[in-house]
Amino acid sequence: MPTQEELFEAVDALLEEEPQLPPPAERARLREAAGITQARLAKALKTTLQTVKNWENGRSEPRPPRLQAYQRLLQGWAAKHSPPGTNPPVSAPAPETFTDHASRPQPVAAPPTAPEPSAGPGAERPAPASRRAAPRRPARERPVPNIAEAPHQHGPLAVLDGDGTAYGAQGIVMDCPATTLPELVEWTLTESHLGAPRLHRAGKDADPLIVLTAAAAVKLGLPERLEGPEARRTLRLPDDHPVVKQLTKARWKLTRRGFGPWARIYRPATDGRRRCVQLAILPWGALDTRSWPGAADLTAAQLADALGLYATRVITPRGSTAVTGLELMTALRPPTRAVRDAAGGAWVSGHNPGSLGTDPVDPAPPEAPSEHPVAQGWEGGFLDEEVYQWVRGVDLLSDAECLLPYAIGLDINTAFLAAAARLTVGLSGPEHVVRPVFDKKIPGCWYVDLSHVDTDPRLPSPFTPTGERPEGPAWYATPTVAYAQELGCNVAPVEAYLRRETGAYLDPWHDRLKAAYLDTLADLGVTTDLTDTAFLTAMERRRPTDPALAMVLAAIKSTVKGGIGKLRERPQGRHYRDGERWPALERPTWRPDIRAAVIAKARVNMHRKMFKTAEATGLYPLAVLSDCVVYPSPGDSPLDFLPYTTSGKPLPGSFRLGPSPGLCKVEGVAQLAWAVDLMEQGYNPARHIKDGVDAVLDEGE
Repeated sequence: MPTQEELFEAVDALLEEEPQLPPPAERARLREAAGITQARLAKALKTTLQTVKNWENGRSEPRPPRLQAYQRLLQGWAAKHSPPGTNPPVSAPAPETFTDHASRPQPVAAPPTAPEPSAGPGAERPAPASRRAAPRRPARERPVPNIAEAPHQHGPLAVLDGDGTAYGAQGIVMDCPATTLPELVEWTLTESHLGAPRLHRAGKDADPLIVLTAAAAVKLGLPERLEGPEARRTLRLPDDHPVVKQLTKARWKLTRRGFGPWARIYRPATDGRRRCVQLAILPWGALDTRSWPGAADLTAAQLADALGLYATRVITPRGSTAVTGLELMTALRPPTRAVRDAAGGAWVSGHNPGSLGTDPVDPAPPEAPSEHPVAQGWEGGFLDEEVYQWVRGVDLLSDAECLLPYAIGLDINTAFLAAAARLTVGLSGPEHVVRPVFDKKIPGCWYVDLSHVDTDPRLPSPFTPTGERPEGPAWYATPTVAYAQELGCNVAPVEAYLRRETGAYLDPWHDRLKAAYLDTLADLGVTTDLTDTAFLTAMERRRPTDPALAMVLAAIKSTVKGGIGKLRERPQGRHYRDGERWPALERPTWRPDIRAAVIAKARVNMHRKMFKTAEATGLYPLAVLSDCVVYPSPGDSPLDFLPYTTSGKPLPGSFRLGPSPGLCKVEGVAQLAWAVDLMEQGYNPARHIKDGVDAVLDEGE
């Protein structure tokens, strides 16, 4: 007969188990039998459509408080729609899970008194100390959510704390016994089951990422801070550091960047098997506060959830958000694919159509920065496709405008991402052409005179980043010349550097980042189906809702801007001299011409909206800075001046409110007198409208 203690032990084990759900296929069957769409279910559970899809295909599992609500719904459907000849189950069998044999016993969690408003990445989870305070019981297996297919059952990454606890995404907790860096690398590759599947069938699976907290870094023998002038300047450990020696002795290698905040540790691939681990060292500034605001305020578990969400929707971080944005382009458009050799019939590596290939391509002289080797001795002028930095002259303000009480800043959502959509770019090297006939379908740079094109002085010129009218012939990217043609100009280029092999290289990059941006906004309560009034209200409330989700959203936006910026990475280091090549030039993705085309299209898109708004309302902008434009307004809401049709819909072609890339949101509201005062002092109110009257004015332009 079992003893009372054994029975209590068994009962405690049952109480510890989370609510069980039917298998993914059964969940979908029950929902379809009830006649409910995935979108309607997502709305009822206050989550996203993609999340519901993940639940029904087994890629993720719901978490409290949605877990209990989803279980209750499925049980109700099962009672009504069980297959003929079966009894409705009280609790369906649990989905297949991976068992972590090294997990510690967990305490019985008290039921929540009330459901939390959000179960996003920032949701609280018991700290490790609370788990270890539980009564001692014999160790037992702890089921871990199976959030991906083998061999990546534990997700893309883990955050390692100083007590040996590795926190994965979606509530995964593992014990990491490693006390040295080589042991951590071996554990990650053999026992952690971390990583992510490839984003393209010709690509590679993502390497597992281990994020080290300050305590974990110290435990593994790393300095909490990089000491010494050379280490602080290069952000790298010296080659003679004991940790670097440990890795070398264990036959692990470091990339040419050495051991820095984003260290990559690997061994050369054998038999097609990749063995590589990415580290992110938090105390060394791996997560820049400008791209990951608030990361330092999150617990290890919360940070793992937030980074895991970013990795699932974008890609596993591989460095700064700029580096990650560039890596995403390559992951979605791998340079090579397997092709069958016509002679021998064997599979070999061949060019992947639509990609940039494996060999770097030098730009045309006018496309290059002045320090590039091809630009040395070049005196024909350079391409100047940059974002707007323009302020209207105060003397061009009308009396009616000066009587308006407010200045409102509108910010274009991910303007570069919107510009990248369906943008044809060159995939090959430049070809010099004299007296070409302009064709807007051919990417390149054109030497053409646009100084004679008449534009309203109350609007910035669409052809220069300063907004000033061009003074003579200059080099322009294809989108700028195409817009001049759209305005009625008969363009006649003198010469051009054109690329004959073309494609929409950035389309997959745009589509994935757009989905990530909109899904994360939806998690914050800002969806695409909101009215303009509801959208403005939702944007006001979203910031305090969930700091972790807000951080992920900021990282996604930074990935867009940084990725485009990396296409023209400049040389670094005090020893560089003009005319020398620098490491970035050896990347196929070093393409200043693509960056120029994206920025040119973004600037042209903004001018088109300003022109259309002026036609409809008679209002002209006060200033523009990059993707922010400031307008005078009769009220403190953009609804008071944005143009609408007689049916109440936004006027096509003008500024429109909404969460999608290319639409706009409020950047800030201030008194018009404040904005005019800044303009008179030579400052750009678009730079300071977000902070209002307390903006620091000594930063200059």
